[in-house]
Amino acid sequence: MDNDELTETLEDAGLSPYQADAFVTLLEFGSASATDVAQASSVPDPRIYDVLRDLEDEGYVETYEQDSLHARAHDPAEVLADLRSRANRYETAADEIEDRWSRPDIEEHRVSIVKRLDTVLAQADELIRSATTQVQIGLTPGQFDDLSDALSVAVENGADVKVCLFPSTEEEPELPSTEALAGTCTEARYRDIPSPFLALVDRSWTCFSPHGGSTNEYGVIVNDRTHAYVFNWYFLTCLWEVHEMIYSERNDEPPISYVDLRQCLRDVVPLLEEGRTVDVTVDGFDTETGREVTRRGTVVDVTYAGTAANDGRTTPLSQLAGEASLTLSTDDGTCTVGGWGAMIEDYEATRITIESVD
Repeated sequence: MDNDELTETLEDAGLSPYQADAFVTLLEFGSASATDVAQASSVPDPRIYDVLRDLEDEGYVETYEQDSLHARAHDPAEVLADLRSRANRYETAADEIEDRWSRPDIEEHRVSIVKRLDTVLAQADELIRSATTQVQIGLTPGQFDDLSDALSVAVENGADVKVCLFPSTEEEPELPSTEALAGTCTEARYRDIPSPFLALVDRSWTCFSPHGGSTNEYGVIVNDRTHAYVFNWYFLTCLWEVHEMIYSERNDEPPISYVDLRQCLRDVVPLLEEGRTVDVTVDGFDTETGREVTRRGTVVDVTYAGTAANDGRTTPLSQLAGEASLTLSTDDGTCTVGGWGAMIEDYEATRITIESVD
């Protein structure tokens, strides 16, 4: 750093141009008379005395009389500590500005628009770790590697985790092994074309960002059940329904748990048509009070808009897109159970467990 750059830096640190120039000159001389400092710097002769005394007050120099006023640079320890402290504050401020620019405090906003995918992934990681009910996520193998620890925590919390993997527009690692998927998800499927990143957490949070080939990089983070419900259908129809299953730890025999009432309907309807008795436990919310409830009973009826497949095939999701509910006979009478966003039913189910089929 030359003298001009050092002078400019000292000015940035709070010295006036004359003070910075005089101090740099004294560093060169070690000690000198006020007159010599004025002649070797840009400080006018009438100002040099005030400039040196101001520098002394701020701890940069010390003055002394020797026929005339002399000055020498002060022990730099205090000055260096001040400069380094300023540098740390600047660095901290820079980090804070970058963080606020890229990641608004979403605790105070229902909808946050961010500029970088990294911000979306970081928020998804935090939300997934707090999941207790369900996670639906579409991501590349590389993103799966980044979020696998968070997904493991969600599984340990008892959440149902559905993972859709798809390639990115760039070279990606290979698909995760069965061992890698075990413990990080309940089920996994593979879609063979690039897709946006999407994470839905506990029916409330949505984290979304376009795929890498998009013109603009941005992300959306939303804390809203209605918004999440719309993306739930995008996940089911585009990222889940028609794609190959590559991993599943679901039981084929009771107890069998579902976090999606429509998926439960698909399995229950054929059993009822065979005259089977299906006993279930429902965890969810009272739609009138919002209170958490658990209900146990026997499925005595189902309601859905379409028609069941009668040729042994799974009923298409499109047949279940309208009203869908179960009717249970319990010790307290009958009640109706709806799925995500239930309004006209008695309860909204967050988890349905088939306990037995007789």
